[in-house]
Amino acid sequence: MSFNIALTGLAAAQKDLDVTANNIANVNTTGFKESRAEFADVYAASVFSAGKTKSGDGVQTTMVAQQFHQGSLKFTNNALDLAITGDGYFAMTDSLASQDMTYTRAGAFKLNDDNFMVDAKGNFLQSFPVDPSSGDTSSVSLSTANPIQIPDASGSPRATQNVYSSFNLDATADAPGLVFEPTDRATYNSSTSTTVYDSLGEPHILQYFFVKKDPATAPNEWEVYATMDGKVIDPGTGAEQPASPFTPLVEFGFDSSGLPATTNGNPNVTPSTFDEVTLPAGPGTGLSTLLDNGATFPDSGVELNWRDEGNTANKVPTQYASRFEVKALEQDGSTVGRLAGIDIGTDGKVVASYSNGDSTFLGQVAMVRFPNSQGLQQVGNTGWKESIESGEPIAGEPGTGTLGTINSSALEQSNTNLTNELVDLITAQRNFQANSRALEVNSTLQQNILQIR
Repeated sequence: MSFNIALTGLAAAQKDLDVTANNIANVNTTGFKESRAEFADVYAASVFSAGKTKSGDGVQTTMVAQQFHQGSLKFTNNALDLAITGDGYFAMTDSLASQDMTYTRAGAFKLNDDNFMVDAKGNFLQSFPVDPSSGDTSSVSLSTANPIQIPDASGSPRATQNVYSSFNLDATADAPGLVFEPTDRATYNSSTSTTVYDSLGEPHILQYFFVKKDPATAPNEWEVYATMDGKVIDPGTGAEQPASPFTPLVEFGFDSSGLPATTNGNPNVTPSTFDEVTLPAGPGTGLSTLLDNGATFPDSGVELNWRDEGNTANKVPTQYASRFEVKALEQDGSTVGRLAGIDIGTDGKVVASYSNGDSTFLGQVAMVRFPNSQGLQQVGNTGWKESIESGEPIAGEPGTGTLGTINSSALEQSNTNLTNELVDLITAQRNFQANSRALEVNSTLQQNILQIR
């Protein structure tokens, strides 16, 4: 019997050595989780045996349990490298249409030939669908998850629909007293310009001209003219005015405090600013007739707003005794853009940025957790699959509930502690030697008995 006991001890020591060696071998494996060999004694006795004198029958390996504690982060220069801080796993599939999920903590992702985010084995990273504009997640079910594809096409242009401007006009300025001509600087007090874009993304210069009216007959009143690519815009039709004298686009009036009071002689509908002006711009009408490239502006027209986009209180148009100042000048169009970068936030939202200033949400990295991570079935390549012991995967957005957050440009290193493993290696070696010695002593005793004559 003592032979068998010593043999179980050797087998256990060998298993401990194997587990320790595997941990040491994977000390630099991204996302690797160290294992621990767990043992229990073997004891067998019948109802009529002398239990008080039973010595036991050796040892057995009960489990090689993986330890899922957090590994340290290693920061990289690749935005597609992802690391999870906290609980959770990435969901992966081996094909675009597959629903057979593998789960991993290894986030060394790259692009394949179709611009999908994949790991080194070509498995596809899964993501939840989101609204391209707002990034709002529409579903957090794994059944609706899809692989993340990074677009390689140029960003589409967007025609200008709104222009926002705010300014201070100099109350001390003198009225020019001349008929307005956009090419004659002496016929206007101040001017400013911005770039607007048509439906093809071609830029056009929209310029405003401010002309102070005669203070004797119209105190604190100004005329505003506008041109696009040098063509004076008609306020009624949005088309080009053919010849001088030109009709102003709009007339502004200020009160004695220098704040907006009237638009075209009428009290302002919107407090603290001037009423907006909408220029017709449908195909073949209004501003679109000023184009010669076959493009158009939106059918609803182009709205000129005399404020900043956020309607900020301190950016109200004013007429103070100060030099002309542009407080805001913005528009919502964009030209054709090329992909400039990919950003992945701590919430897993993947955003594509373009050179024209646009950005598009591509998806949200899917994360899952399990009721019992120890029950996961190890399948290699730093991956696991669900099992009866692990329970079903629970999907969710990164950073919600007990799920961890995502770090872009980082990788989770192996959680193996090399110092501890080397100590365990020595301990396992001593255990193996001790059990070998017990086996040798048993062999010597039996040899002595066999030599008795």
